[in-house]
Amino acid sequence: MKVQGSIRRRLFFQLGGIAALLSLAFFLTLRVVAENTAEATQDSILAASATAIADSLRSDNGSVSLELPYSALSMLGTVSEDRVFYHVVVSGNSLTGYADLPPPSAPPRPGSPVFDTYDYRGDEVRSVSVMRPVGSAAQSTNVVVTVAQTRLGLEATSQRITTTATGVGVGFFLLATALSLWAASSALAPIDRMTAAVTRRGPKDLRPVTAETPAELVPLVDALNSFMARLRTSLGRSEDFIAEAAHRVRTPLATVRTQAEVTHRKLNKPEHKKAIREMIRAIDESARSAGQMLDHAMVTFRADSLARDDLDLVVLMTETCDRLVPTADLKDIAIRTDFGNDPIPFQGDGILLQAALQNILDNAIKYSPEDSNISATIKVGETIRISFTDQGRGFGDTDMSRVTTRYQRGANVGDIVGSGLGLTIADEVARAHGGGIEISHNNEGIGACVCLYLPR
Repeated sequence: MKVQGSIRRRLFFQLGGIAALLSLAFFLTLRVVAENTAEATQDSILAASATAIADSLRSDNGSVSLELPYSALSMLGTVSEDRVFYHVVVSGNSLTGYADLPPPSAPPRPGSPVFDTYDYRGDEVRSVSVMRPVGSAAQSTNVVVTVAQTRLGLEATSQRITTTATGVGVGFFLLATALSLWAASSALAPIDRMTAAVTRRGPKDLRPVTAETPAELVPLVDALNSFMARLRTSLGRSEDFIAEAAHRVRTPLATVRTQAEVTHRKLNKPEHKKAIREMIRAIDESARSAGQMLDHAMVTFRADSLARDDLDLVVLMTETCDRLVPTADLKDIAIRTDFGNDPIPFQGDGILLQAALQNILDNAIKYSPEDSNISATIKVGETIRISFTDQGRGFGDTDMSRVTTRYQRGANVGDIVGSGLGLTIADEVARAHGGGIEISHNNEGIGACVCLYLPR
């Protein structure tokens, strides 16, 4: 599977990028609006100051006089520590004020002040010029009043606005980023819930997914359910095939072996008898390998969906021993049981447990000499321990930890037919039930002891 990044990370970065752009736009908008508002406020105060001065103009016998009102300039002084300049011009002649103050960029008209920004005496200033006709209608004189103020206060205000806008923008970005992370997690929460619901299932739990699903994920869930339905059908067919194959393979091989034994008795020439004996051995190896491979496949299938039936281990052991007594009798081997008649209840898969016990006991019979004993016991303590102890070859120098590996056999049993799957099957069955298997030498003499332990 090729992983191409994380949807959550991609969604978070996309939402974070949008949040950053919105924060930048918010910062710029707030700064521009605030600066324009501050400048408009200064212009309004400048215009009010110039208008107050213009309202103080008087005409006396064609001569214009001015009694400068204190309030006209004090209103500018209260705004900041800026310096204020003024100039009054009557018909092109300076009446009072700063004569070097630059004239307005355009002639002002009544009711239409003219604003300018320029450098004056080493500082940037903002000025306003208003025109007021003074005198009678017949002998009016146009007077231009110009008031200017430095922009230090406005720059300080602009700096404060910038600082505030930056703080607000950063706060907005952090909040938007946190919300983006929450939105990404919330948007993907249904996928996480569906993933958790599927992950909690066992390997054989192929029921349809019925969790609440957003509309966008319905096609994916439908495809997943369809796939699991096809897989469930395929697994069912495989299990049926294994059961059918176990019957179809074992029966013909048993028939062929019987015919070979009959033929062996009828032959007289040693070379023919040897050939038939080799054929019988090959049939035994094939039958055992095929049978145990099918048993192992059956164990694998059933272990994934383990049955929890109410069982009596005493009954299960009795049936297993009774089933293999005829095989043991062929070698005059006595199976001695020691588990009494009192029931030992257990919840588990009876078919798997019987397969495990049968493989262990079958191994004990196969590797034991004639006229020997096999002890089958059950002991109940902190765990339930089912032991089979024989008087056979044991395991020699074989590493005990490897004999439960598939197709691994002891180093001293090469002359006996076997597949190396018997103990593997027993070990997997025990593990499926929460237990395990212990393999050791016979403490009372030659032979081996195989113990299957299960939780109580």
